[in-house]
Amino acid sequence: MAKTTDPLAVPAPSFWRDPDKRAIVYQGLVLAVIGWLVYAMVSNTANNMEAQGLASGFGFLKSSAGFGIISTPFVPYTEEASYFVVFLVGLVNTVIVAFVGCVLALFLGFFIGIARLSKNWLVQKIATFYIELFRNVPLLLQILFWYSAVLKPLPGPRELHEKGEEVFFSINNRGIIFAEPVGQPGFENVWYALFAAIVVAWLVSKLAAVRQMRTGKQFPSFAVGLLLIVGLPLVTYFALGRPLDMVPAEMSRFALSGGVTIIPEFVALLLALVIYTAAYIAEIVRSGIQAVSHGQTEAASALGVKPSHRMRLVVVPQAMRVIVPPLTSQFLNLTKNSSLATAIAYPDLFSVFAGTTLNQTGQAVEIMAMTLAVYLTLSLLTSGFMNWYNSRIALVER
Repeated sequence: MAKTTDPLAVPAPSFWRDPDKRAIVYQGLVLAVIGWLVYAMVSNTANNMEAQGLASGFGFLKSSAGFGIISTPFVPYTEEASYFVVFLVGLVNTVIVAFVGCVLALFLGFFIGIARLSKNWLVQKIATFYIELFRNVPLLLQILFWYSAVLKPLPGPRELHEKGEEVFFSINNRGIIFAEPVGQPGFENVWYALFAAIVVAWLVSKLAAVRQMRTGKQFPSFAVGLLLIVGLPLVTYFALGRPLDMVPAEMSRFALSGGVTIIPEFVALLLALVIYTAAYIAEIVRSGIQAVSHGQTEAASALGVKPSHRMRLVVVPQAMRVIVPPLTSQFLNLTKNSSLATAIAYPDLFSVFAGTTLNQTGQAVEIMAMTLAVYLTLSLLTSGFMNWYNSRIALVER
C-alpha cells in the first residue's frame, strides 16, 4: 500500500534548529565548564596545601584546639577539646542568636509598625524617628556602639559587690549575672503541667474557632490560653512545695563565681540585630496593613467590632499575605548578619571556626565549605518554614 503524505504537515526541524534540543546541549556545556572549573580549583588548592605540608580532608577536626572560648552554652568545652567541638560551639551560638533575634525582631517590628500608623501624633513621630534612625545607621556601627559605648563602661563586679556577698542579679561590664535555677525532685511535674497547658490552650483555640463559625459568638481563647499556660504550671509549682532553688552567684576576691552569666558580647550583638532588623520589619508591617482595603476596616466598624479586635481579626490576617514574603528576607538577613559578631569577639561560627580555627590549621577549603553549608542550611530551613506558613495563609481560589 502506497504511503501518503500530508502536504500541509510541517516538517520536523533539524537538530540544531530545535530550540529545546539546543538548550539541552548548551546547558550540558555550561555544566561541563563549571565542573572543570571546580575540579581545577580543588586540584590547585590540594597541590598548594601539599606543597605547604598540609593534609587535605577533615581529619583535622579530631585534633585538639588549644584555645579558650568565652561562652559555650549547651556544649561543654575545654581547651583540650577537638576542632569539631569548636565547630559545634560556634554553630550553637549562631543558632541561638539567629532564633532569638528573629523572634524579638518580629515582635518589636510589629509593635513599631502598628505605632507608625497610630492616630496619636507623638506615638507616630516616635515610631518614625526610630525607623529612620536605625535603618540609616550601619549595623556594624550599632554593634560597636552597644558593646563599647553602653556595656563596657558599666562598673565591674568589684565596684558593685563586696567579697563574700551573695548576688541574685547583677548587671556589670562582665554581662548579666543572675542566680542559677536548680530543680529539686518533683520539679519535672511543673514541666508536664506546662506541656499539658499548651495542649489544652491549643484545643480551646480550635474549639473557639469552630464555635465562632457556627454561632458567630467570640470566645476569649487567647486570654484563656495565656491563663492556662501561666497559671497551671504556677499552681503545680506551689502545690508541690516550690521544688526549685535559686543558687546565687558569690563575689570572690576578683569576680563573681557561680550563677548564670549572659556575656556582654551576646547582649550587644542581639540588641543591635533586633533593633536594626525591627526597623525594616516595621516598614514591612506598615505597608502590609496599608495594602488591606479600607473597606474591610469600615465593614468591621459597621458590624460593631472593637478597634483591638478589628486590627487582630480583620486587618492583620489579610496583611500577613503581603508581609510574609519580605519578612522572610529580613529573617535571612538577620541570620547572615550575625557573622558580624567577629567584630566584638562573640564566639559564633564565623569567629571561632572560620576565623581562629582556619588561622591555626590552614584547612581553608574544608572549613569554608562547612561554614558555607551551615549558613546555607539555616537559610533554606528558614525559607522553607516561611514558605510553608505563606501557603497556609494564602487565599484559596474556588
